[in-house]
Amino acid sequence: MRTQVAIIGAGPSGLLLGQLLHKAGVDAVIIERQSAEYVLSRIRAGILEQVTADLLDEAGVGERMHQEGLVHGGFDLLWHNQRNRIDLERLTGGKKVICYGQTEVTRDLMEARQAAGLPSYYSASEVAVHDFDSARPSVSFVHEGVRHTLECDFIAGCDGFHGVCRASVPRAAIREFERVYPFGWLGLLSDTPPVHHELIYINSPRGFALCSQRSLTRSRYYVQVPLSEKVENWSDERFWNELRARLDEPARESLVTGPSLEKSIAPLRSFVTEPLRFGRMFLAGDAGHIVPPTGAKGLNLAASDVKYLSAAFIEYYSEHSEAGLDGYSARCLKRIWRGERFSWWFTQLMHEFPEQGEIHARFQEAELEYLLHSEAGQRTIAENYVGLPLDFGS
Repeated sequence: MRTQVAIIGAGPSGLLLGQLLHKAGVDAVIIERQSAEYVLSRIRAGILEQVTADLLDEAGVGERMHQEGLVHGGFDLLWHNQRNRIDLERLTGGKKVICYGQTEVTRDLMEARQAAGLPSYYSASEVAVHDFDSARPSVSFVHEGVRHTLECDFIAGCDGFHGVCRASVPRAAIREFERVYPFGWLGLLSDTPPVHHELIYINSPRGFALCSQRSLTRSRYYVQVPLSEKVENWSDERFWNELRARLDEPARESLVTGPSLEKSIAPLRSFVTEPLRFGRMFLAGDAGHIVPPTGAKGLNLAASDVKYLSAAFIEYYSEHSEAGLDGYSARCLKRIWRGERFSWWFTQLMHEFPEQGEIHARFQEAELEYLLHSEAGQRTIAENYVGLPLDFGS
C-alpha cells in the first residue's frame, strides 16, 4: 500500500488532519489501534476556542457544532463562597467559546471520513513506524489478521501520550518536560440539567471543583481528589454530597442530581516534547504535549497543531515548498508553551496543594484578591481562556 501521509491515531487530531488534507486533495490513511466504538466511548471535555471552531468549519464538519453547541460569553469563579463572573465577551472585544464535547467532535469527523469513503484501519495491532529519518518512511501493522506495510511520504503521529510514534524516537534526539500533579479530577457524567448556564470553577477549602456541561440536559461535574483515591470508593451519593459541600448556596439549590452515566478519575500533568519533528515524522496533539484540563487547552492546542501541520503538508504538495514543514515544530511549540503556562497557572490558582503548606494558600489568596478586583487581571484570564491569536507575538 502507498499514501502521501500516514496518520497514526483516529482521535480528533488525526481525524481533523485527515479531513483537512482530503479537502485539499492530499491522500492520507488513518491507522488506529483501538476500535471505532472505543474511540467514541472516551469521555473528554469540550470547550472550543474560536480557532478550533473555525478549523472544524474549514473541514466541513461544523454544522452540528453550531446547531447543538452552547455558546458561552463568560464563566464564574467561586471563591470565599462568592461568585465572580469573568466576562469573556466584554474583556476580549466580543470573543466567546463553544461548549461542545470532544466525543461529538470525534463523531462528526468520523462520520465525514466514512461518508467520503476514505481509508481508515481501526483495531490495528503491532503498529510500528519505520525509516522516518529517511526519504522512504513506512508504517507496518496487522489488521484483521493480515500484516500490511504502508509506504508514505510523511508520518503524522497523532496517537496520544502512550502512542508508538514518540516512543520510537531515539532518546538522544528528544527532550521531555513533565510535571505530575499530586491529585486528579474525579468526574461524573449525568443526564441532568446543568447547575448553571455557564461553567463554574470553584476554589474551596475542600479542594477544587468544576460544574460543566455537555448540553442543556447533560452535565459533567468534577471534584479534586488525591491520586491515591479509587473511583470504586465513590458512590453517586458520596460524589453529590461532596460536590454540594464545595458549592455556594444558590448552586446547591439549583443542583439536580441523578444516576451517573460514567465516573472516572483523571490524573493531571503538564508535559511537552521537543522537538515535534523527527525527519519525516511529525507529532501533533497529545503525542507531543499534555496540559492539565483546568484551562480547557488540550483539544484546542491539538487543533492548532493540526492547522499548522495540514498547511505545511498542503504547501509541500501544491507549491513544492518545505518551509512550513521546516518551521512546524518551532511554530507549534511557541503556542504550546503559552497554553501550558496558562493551564499550569490556573491549576496552581484553583486547587488545594496541602504539601506546599500555608504559604501557598496565602499566595492564592493574594492572587485571587488581585485578579477579581482588577480589570487588567480579569482580562489576562479572559484573553488566555478564549485563546490567544495564532499570530500572537509574531
